Amino acid sequence: MPPAHAPHIVPRDIEVIAPNFKKRLSGVTATVVRLVPLQAQSIGIVATGPVLPPQVPQIPLASLPWLSRRGPGPGGWRVWHARRNVEMIGGLALRYLLGKRLKLLFTSASQRKQTGLTRWLIRRMDAVIATSEKTAAYLEGPSTVVMHGIDTAGFAPPEDRSALRAKLGISDAGPVIGCYGRIRAQKGTDVYVDAMTDLLQKHQTATALVMGRATDSHRDFDAGLRAKANAAGLADRLRFMPEVPTEDMADWYRILDLYIAPQRWEGFGLTPIEAMACGCPVVATRVGAFEALVAEGETGILVDAGDAEGMRAAADAILSDPEKLSVWSRNARSRAVTEFSIEKEAATLVGIYRDLLGAS
Repeated sequence: MPPAHAPHIVPRDIEVIAPNFKKRLSGVTATVVRLVPLQAQSIGIVATGPVLPPQVPQIPLASLPWLSRRGPGPGGWRVWHARRNVEMIGGLALRYLLGKRLKLLFTSASQRKQTGLTRWLIRRMDAVIATSEKTAAYLEGPSTVVMHGIDTAGFAPPEDRSALRAKLGISDAGPVIGCYGRIRAQKGTDVYVDAMTDLLQKHQTATALVMGRATDSHRDFDAGLRAKANAAGLADRLRFMPEVPTEDMADWYRILDLYIAPQRWEGFGLTPIEAMACGCPVVATRVGAFEALVAEGETGILVDAGDAEGMRAAADAILSDPEKLSVWSRNARSRAVTEFSIEKEAATLVGIYRDLLGAS
């Protein structure tokens, strides 16, 4: 028997466990928080980790040693769905040291050659998911591509864009362009600022927004970009906005005519889908999963990473053609709903779980 101070025994009806071992908010954390409540409607899934919001079905980390060895299904399996090295290690420990009957699943979002440790861990998984074809190309063995999705009901076009702009304090005199995310060189914020500095000279009524947070090590980078906007006399039209809570982000996409994703490197990148779901065409660099997200010539334009002039020219081509802007806006919404809904991602993953649970 477990000692008196042990956590409660984990219910046997749990079929899938999604660990999130990181305390700090990250893309993986956001993925677990978005998916698990939705998946729990069709399969017995819980998350586990040190910091999870209350709406996520979960069990305490300390409960894992007391997990019954067999799951509820005919084969007695459960699925352990890891998304980080440390979580793969946790699954291996539960399976081989504590004798838990687990099928080990790993999702990789990396687009670089893995370390020796990561490759060793992946070889011990029962199945592997890649978040894009690019990611799959870096894996040694077979994988199933499952791209991320978003809440296309929460991210949707505005009922009254002008009224929303007024509410948020953004000019409605002309088109509004946006770039959201961490402010750092990796994210290409400087490329965006360079492109917008030139674009705004031609489009005199346009406003370009930068929204995000610069961590301590990127404060000077952020300050330099603000100084560049001031020096160009664009402080009132190339605006640096404070970061807003996640639940408020959809409104900031709804006010846009065009979204720009200028990253130099990206693992996956949800912002283009969030923009498209709000009816906003996208100019994006050829990094991460962006080439799979943006349908070039239908929902946006792709440019090379670091190419400020190409970015400016692409934005100019879209904003200078109102008919194209209108058609691409409708196309963007349709593509996001059809291809990148979180419901589609959740259902695909549940199908993989069921296949693993049914395997011998």
